[in-house]
Amino acid sequence: MQVTIAQALQDAHCLVDHIEARLLLQYALNVDAAFLAAHSDDILNHEQLNTFQLLVMRRSAGEPVAYLVGEREFYDLTFKVTPAVLIPRPETELLVELALSRIPVNQTCKVLDLGTGSGAIALTIGKHRPLAHVTAVDLSPDALSIARLNAERLGIHNVQIRAGNWLDGLDHDEFNLIISNPPYVAQGDPHLDQGDLRFEPRIALMALNDGLACIRHIIAHAPDFLAAGGGLLLEHGYDQATICRQLLAESNFINIFSCPDLAGILRVSGGQRDDRALATKAHC
Repeated sequence: MQVTIAQALQDAHCLVDHIEARLLLQYALNVDAAFLAAHSDDILNHEQLNTFQLLVMRRSAGEPVAYLVGEREFYDLTFKVTPAVLIPRPETELLVELALSRIPVNQTCKVLDLGTGSGAIALTIGKHRPLAHVTAVDLSPDALSIARLNAERLGIHNVQIRAGNWLDGLDHDEFNLIISNPPYVAQGDPHLDQGDLRFEPRIALMALNDGLACIRHIIAHAPDFLAAGGGLLLEHGYDQATICRQLLAESNFINIFSCPDLAGILRVSGGQRDDRALATKAHC
């Protein structure tokens, strides 16, 4: 039986979302959305139809579209992703926006991205702030490989990607801004068994101590790696803003805040290094 592009999409809608079906067919045919619209009556060959139907079945079983097609758009760039890294999400664009608002356009600035994964945050910042010197750190060798590949594909050369466990091994470098989207989902959280999270790396999602272990570690040690007046920005869970602000205060940050994402959820918290407190500590 001959199947057209239009018919293949219609059949797929019984199993997956309309937009997802189109993305999967674009990938199967290696074409863009405009091609699908202009060639809806084209007949798919046997190989094309089989490839598309397999992708649809895998998606209907829950596999994320980003992993099936191997990429995801974030901010204004497209990143390669695999099951070794988290899928960049729209809410994380808030972290990038807040970072860019704090990084001068016309002068150098040292930025540190902790737990870089695919490199989406660090590379987006590097692209939009070409005078910035960005260091991106991750513990996973597979994630580092993906981040380096993304840097090469996007032609971004002001981001240094290196292995490390949070702030360990940075030799007390000083940064003007530290940013992170760390693991913040608690063990046993039912969301881990739902949707795309089922397929994403647990090491990048889950943290001990009610999801706060990594956040606590970063906030406690970040002041030692911040230049005078430097700032810290952290993405966190929907119910963690209050505790994040409390932890920032306990580590002597000032100008502490939480900012909502487009859904109105407090998604990013941060603060500025209190140079007076550190000076007093050093004097003692």
